[in-house]
Amino acid sequence: MEDIIVLNNVWKKYNIGSSKKLTETISSFFSSTKEKNFWALKNISLEIKKGEVIGIIGPNGSGKSTLLKILSGISFPSKGYLSIDGKVASLLELGTGFHPELTGRENVYLYGAILGIDHKLIKHQFDQIIKFSGVGKFINTPLKHYSSGMYIRLAFSVVTHLDFDILLIDEVLAIGDAQFQKKSFAKIQEINKQNKTIIVVSHDLQNITKLCDKVILLKNGRIEKVGTALDTVNYYQKL
Repeated sequence: MEDIIVLNNVWKKYNIGSSKKLTETISSFFSSTKEKNFWALKNISLEIKKGEVIGIIGPNGSGKSTLLKILSGISFPSKGYLSIDGKVASLLELGTGFHPELTGRENVYLYGAILGIDHKLIKHQFDQIIKFSGVGKFINTPLKHYSSGMYIRLAFSVVTHLDFDILLIDEVLAIGDAQFQKKSFAKIQEINKQNKTIIVVSHDLQNITKLCDKVILLKNGRIEKVGTALDTVNYYQKL
């Protein structure tokens, strides 16, 4: 199988302690005080093949979400090389790409457009999207009246029913009721049979073990271990 994602010596730096107010920003410009740098990712090198299901685990602050944001194009490496060969769909934060004043119906088309999906394809898949999400009764209601569970069900349904080569998911399997979590898990397995590449960040080690071919353990912004799901999860639990 060919590599669909390649990262070579990728680093990501954030400036911490920066001023928020304009007056403070101007003052700090003339001050000798320097902003501190925080390296969220350090020397990340990975090769992910087409059709693989990859899990990313690690403690809070280890760089998991930062890595997914770089892969999704939301953020960019401070240095290093990144290559992605295919269309990326991502579900990283609750309601990302949605507008609370628009109805559920309008947001399905909006979200699809943000993902670069043709309007005709969204229309063709619309009924399946709504049926899977289970929010059909409220589809003409503005999203600001939706619960967080309804938000994530609709977002997950839109993303997983449209065209992509790579799917990025951050903690979605832990959101919603048990029935929807089970349905989401089954949907991801179905997508994998279509030879799509899936990358999942989760603290749910049981689901990671069941779902993933390979698991990456991050610690303090670095890759601590890469291996089979069972080996990497067992190693993480022993730390």
